[in-house]
Amino acid sequence: MKKLLDQISGHWKEFLEKELSQPYMLELEAFLESEQAAGKNIYPPQDLWFNAFRQTDFEKIKLVIIGQDPYMRPGQAMGLSFSVPQEVRQPPSLKNIFKELEQDLGLVKPVDGDLSRWAGEEEIFLLNASLTVEEGLPGSHLKKGWQLFTSKVIAEINREKEQVAFMAWGAFAHKCCAEIDQSKHLVVKTSHPSPLGAWRQMKTAPAFLGSQCFSRVNEWLEAKGMGAVNWSLI
Repeated sequence: MKKLLDQISGHWKEFLEKELSQPYMLELEAFLESEQAAGKNIYPPQDLWFNAFRQTDFEKIKLVIIGQDPYMRPGQAMGLSFSVPQEVRQPPSLKNIFKELEQDLGLVKPVDGDLSRWAGEEEIFLLNASLTVEEGLPGSHLKKGWQLFTSKVIAEINREKEQVAFMAWGAFAHKCCAEIDQSKHLVVKTSHPSPLGAWRQMKTAPAFLGSQCFSRVNEWLEAKGMGAVNWSLI
């Protein structure tokens, strides 16, 4: 996997080179190689597995948005949580994200779903808990090593960074953020933006639609002197 770290630099480069040498990641690498050799379709393409780390420097992260699996259909996944390439139709969860942005901040819904500028220019780390998935099989690679890997990524941000906001959408993302030090970081929890979850009030979090999660993050960032996210930058 280390051959995939081109164009990744700084703290992420150092962290990834060390982590990819761990036994559990070597086992994951062997598993993925065997799946590819068996002709299984794995998303996103291999060169995009670490795209989130390439797009957003560790030193600049001010917000983390946590997803679970990459999109599982051809041409959708691009290594950034919830993002799809410009020419690809917006998936339902992404449509609801844009719907809440419109309701919360009055932004015009974008015509495409490529969130690369959020990652590259607004310092938003778009992290999926599993960096790969087999076509049509949700969760197929999560427990093969990726869940442990991304828990270490989140722990690294929690420990080494100051004043980072985390958007946790849905119960799975809530668990991912369970150990975040909220004395220095912000965790904004809502239900998941999927059609099944977007309107659902949870015991520990509001429904995604109507949550004003985007303005809440911006208010906190501004209060910390870091500047609001330009959510219209798509």
